[in-house]
Amino acid sequence: MANDLNTIAPHSEKAAPDFSNWSCPLPLADYPSIVMGHGGGGKLGSELVEHLFLPAFRNPALENLGDAAVLEAAGARIALSTDSFVVQPLFFPGGSIGELAVNGTVNDLAVSGAEPKFLSASFILEEGFSVAQLAAIVDAMAKSAATAGVQIVTGDTKVVERGHGDGCYITTAGVGVLRAGIQVGPHRVQPGDAVIVSGTIGDHGMAIMSVREGLEFESPIRSDCAALNGMIAEVLDAAGASVHAMRDPTRGGLASTLNEIAQSSNVGIVVNEASVPVRHEVQSACELLGLDPVYVANEGKVVFFVAPEAADRVLAVLRAHPLGKDAAHIGHATAEHKRMLVARTAMGANRVIPTMIGEQLPRIC
Repeated sequence: MANDLNTIAPHSEKAAPDFSNWSCPLPLADYPSIVMGHGGGGKLGSELVEHLFLPAFRNPALENLGDAAVLEAAGARIALSTDSFVVQPLFFPGGSIGELAVNGTVNDLAVSGAEPKFLSASFILEEGFSVAQLAAIVDAMAKSAATAGVQIVTGDTKVVERGHGDGCYITTAGVGVLRAGIQVGPHRVQPGDAVIVSGTIGDHGMAIMSVREGLEFESPIRSDCAALNGMIAEVLDAAGASVHAMRDPTRGGLASTLNEIAQSSNVGIVVNEASVPVRHEVQSACELLGLDPVYVANEGKVVFFVAPEAADRVLAVLRAHPLGKDAAHIGHATAEHKRMLVARTAMGANRVIPTMIGEQLPRIC
């Protein structure tokens, strides 16, 4: 492998970076510098985690690579999650970076089977940023935390020079308590499991893009940003151990999430294209911009993998909840074409849906 690295053309007159201590240098060798795709939830980001962060920090809790780490402390099982938010614009139809910062971490805890309890919040502010805008963001965070039933109990603030930031970045971390008897994760996904999504996909990403691109539609596109812990708790109350895995399809959208689960669980996943719920205005916006809604980010949806006998029960619970009224059974896990995501088209053909290299839409969360 070292000889292969020597053939890479340098990007400048400086010496080529030394990858010799990496566990496997080749996947990232063509990217000696970070590119936007490394933060997009696609292959580049996965390779950065697999070949740089994971070897450096390796431990049993991290190796699960879930939305939250599952830990034991003083006889209790807890979940710990952290996330950073760099969305532009800071305010968009249906929310702001404030709602995202709270709801994103709450949802990461909830899909890990935990009841979210406490959050931290860290702000990086650019010199000259409006205090009125900051107050609006903080107010949105306080209201979102109250709605989700969590408390923001600690935090930090840093300021960078004008021109060295982008207004406001936020990092939140969260702690939740795992439900007794509940274990969810890709390792529990089995062939035959029903794949259920809690509502329409692509709403958040296209709400951001509609503002950036100045697009106007008959019905405005609004972000689906919401705390999902209440809805998830109702599903677990109704279906319990029949719920095998849950994920919120944020960066990289539904397709990246399903590909990740297929690879982690060593099963194939088949989705029926006609069953995937997409709002008409979101579909129209995607067509206008040349985007595929299955790769567009969501901030208020959950994908469930449940035992087939519990599928109707889970759907009924979701559709009875305001945040799950558009829930749909979109496919199933299979023992065939392992580690792949396959879509069944309206014509009866099958097509593979790959993981994207980077991301269609940067800076959406």
